[in-house]
Amino acid sequence: MTTDSTAAVFGTEQVRRARYAIAAVFAVHGAVTGSFATRVPWIQDHAGLSAGQLGIALAFPAIGASLAMPLAGAISHRFGARTALRGLLMLWTLALILPSMAPSLLTLCAALLVYGASAGMSDVAMNALGVEVENRLNKSIMSGLHGMWSVGALVGSAAGTVAAHLGADARLHHAIAALVLTALGLIACRQVLDLHSEPDAEAPPRFTLPPRSALIIGAVGFCAVFAEGASLDWSAVYLRDVLDSSAGLAAASTTAFALTMAVARIAGDRVVDRFGAVRTVRTGGVLATVGGVLVVTAPNMVLALCGFGLMGLGIAVVVPLAFAAAGRSGSNPSRAIAGVATITYTSGLIAPSAIGSLAEATSLVVSFGLVSVLAFGLVLGAGVLRAGDRKVSSSDAGVPGPAPAEPRP
Repeated sequence: MTTDSTAAVFGTEQVRRARYAIAAVFAVHGAVTGSFATRVPWIQDHAGLSAGQLGIALAFPAIGASLAMPLAGAISHRFGARTALRGLLMLWTLALILPSMAPSLLTLCAALLVYGASAGMSDVAMNALGVEVENRLNKSIMSGLHGMWSVGALVGSAAGTVAAHLGADARLHHAIAALVLTALGLIACRQVLDLHSEPDAEAPPRFTLPPRSALIIGAVGFCAVFAEGASLDWSAVYLRDVLDSSAGLAAASTTAFALTMAVARIAGDRVVDRFGAVRTVRTGGVLATVGGVLVVTAPNMVLALCGFGLMGLGIAVVVPLAFAAAGRSGSNPSRAIAGVATITYTSGLIAPSAIGSLAEATSLVVSFGLVSVLAFGLVLGAGVLRAGDRKVSSSDAGVPGPAPAEPRP
């Protein structure tokens, strides 16, 4: 957002309340995703789609998000951070209703385009506000915020699983979920920081290329999200096809991976505050690389599960730290965050299909060999997250860390 964050003064208690409020916003955002994901089979049957047609439709959320994300900065500039987040989050929660209403491929693609656009814009707005709160608290909170997103996704998916088990119509399920999540989101937004641009501040362009800093930081996020997407979508298939695991045990790998990431993100802020973003990501890259190598060399399911667990642990905090670094890398946080978000969304879009195409041409073992290489990219690229790092040790940069923020009355 194009707010002058140094001019806005907030009391300590107000900033603390804002931290919990933005955490609740992240959870609401994740719950929408979880609610949608569990009813995709119902939506497919309702629209009468083949697997290939469904694959086409599911590309549209990422397309919509990538197109709309640059608009978030202009919206925040015009209306202020709190009002912008309130409107964009409400648009996102209500967009949950659209996909289940679609009766055909064309209408589903249109619905998912709107669904993705609202997801992307609210994503940028809430991450920008998260960075603002982190700056005022002068300690890492972004990993925990993304952990709350994962918790919200798990809660939403759990509710969706119950609804699917009961045979509930997804249109009714999503309508009720959308209304509940909209109400919760509006309540949470009441306590977020109400930041506004300076009266003479120039409005950001509606569409612009990401700054160079965002491209470099986004490359690190790309590696992490590629590994995440590959593991979430292909770990069960890998265990079943490569190691002959039962369907039940293979499916459990996806849940275990998601839980590992959620727990690691919630606990990650303390690690980042102690060791700094660079050292944390470097260590995480090592863990993820070891996990990837363990997956491709594992002779049995147990070791492969350990490998996927290490990958989840290693990449869990990378994206939150990429957003935090982007938000402190220049004069326009929303533009930088939108750039990083676009790159990571693109990575999440291409990862599943890239793994499948490579597996078809070679094997799944080779595909996860590529994942291991990208995981090692975290070790090599961790230094770009030094921008705004709250703990830069001599081994990381040779300079002292940033001074504490001025106390807020």
